[in-house]
Amino acid sequence: MNTNADLLRELRIDRTPGPPPSRRGLWIAIGIAVVLLLLALGGWMLLGRERALPVQTATAVSLAAGSAPASVLDASGYVVARRMATVSAKITGRVREVLIEEGMAVEEGQVMARLDPIDADAQRSLSAAQLAAARSQASSIAARLKEAEANVERLSNLVDQQLVSRAQYEQAVAERDALRAELVSVRRNADVASGSLRIADLGVDNTVVRAPFAGVVVAKAAQPGEIVSPLSAGGGFTRTGIGTIVDMDSLEVEVDVGEAYIGRVQPKMPVQATLNSYPDWKIPAEVIAIIPTADRGKATVKVRVALKEKDARIVPDMGVTVSFLEKAADAGSEPRPGVRVPASAVVERDGADVVFVVGADGIVERRTVQPAATVGDQREIASGLAPGETVVVDPADELSDGTKVSTGAASAT
Repeated sequence: MNTNADLLRELRIDRTPGPPPSRRGLWIAIGIAVVLLLLALGGWMLLGRERALPVQTATAVSLAAGSAPASVLDASGYVVARRMATVSAKITGRVREVLIEEGMAVEEGQVMARLDPIDADAQRSLSAAQLAAARSQASSIAARLKEAEANVERLSNLVDQQLVSRAQYEQAVAERDALRAELVSVRRNADVASGSLRIADLGVDNTVVRAPFAGVVVAKAAQPGEIVSPLSAGGGFTRTGIGTIVDMDSLEVEVDVGEAYIGRVQPKMPVQATLNSYPDWKIPAEVIAIIPTADRGKATVKVRVALKEKDARIVPDMGVTVSFLEKAADAGSEPRPGVRVPASAVVERDGADVVFVVGADGIVERRTVQPAATVGDQREIASGLAPGETVVVDPADELSDGTKVSTGAASAT
């Protein structure tokens, strides 16, 4: 057993020096401290500084005379032709030749096709022969009448001298009168034969199909050897037309406008048309008429719009978007005060109408304005905003005075 002295010796603190510390551990500690410092600095740069709020902007446009008119209403429609015809023959017949192709320009009266004229030519020949026979018969009767008239004149002198009997004289007179009546009848028959010949000439002319007006061929419907008829009889093997032509000078736009917005459209109203095929081409146009009837199923009213530019790129049935514009101010009228901005740029805050104006440094300014009329998707501002200033469109609820924003290119209203 250990004595008390041995136990006390075991409790003595060991004062002998230990091994020296490792240098590798020291460098690891320093590296960890540097990484933590860099992470803290990056977090401050990402979260500590103020971030710009992305917004959409628009430029305020002056309402003074000469500025671009605002769009009252936008609608879509189609290009249509007021003069468009499927040309057919007046008679039923077999096509001999077709002289048109799609895209070909034709003049009024130009021959588009010819039908087989055998039957029409035969009828004309018969009518011409009947007329010739009637005229020949009239010539023969006229010669006999001339002889009968001379005979009556001679017998008239002899009967006065009692050299011939009265009965012989009267017989000569009756023969003369009969020839006169027969000549009248034959001449009338000749007139009838002449009319029949004219009808036969029309029959021959009807075998030639001509363009009713100047235009462009948009469809070729028949080929040589096919039967054409102005009627739909004959089944699927009978064509009803030779081709379709369109007068390109009669192109206009038909637009269906909702009943709720038709009050914004007026005759002679300026319009800007944009073809779906050429979105960058703005075509000036004008309202021709508002058709005085509504479509019950679609609740729309049809509006006719005249295009002021004629171009080969405009073809029937093209889709088009039209913007009905405000009427331009007269040259001598007073300039209108105020500006125009998108209606969504004007919001109500604390019971007042305000807009958020973007400054050159990207800081927005909340500004109270006095709004005026609403025209389509545009809002007129009577006071509180200057032309050329940039406003925020559809401002978010968190947007406030002094907020820093980031914007793209501002669009003109």
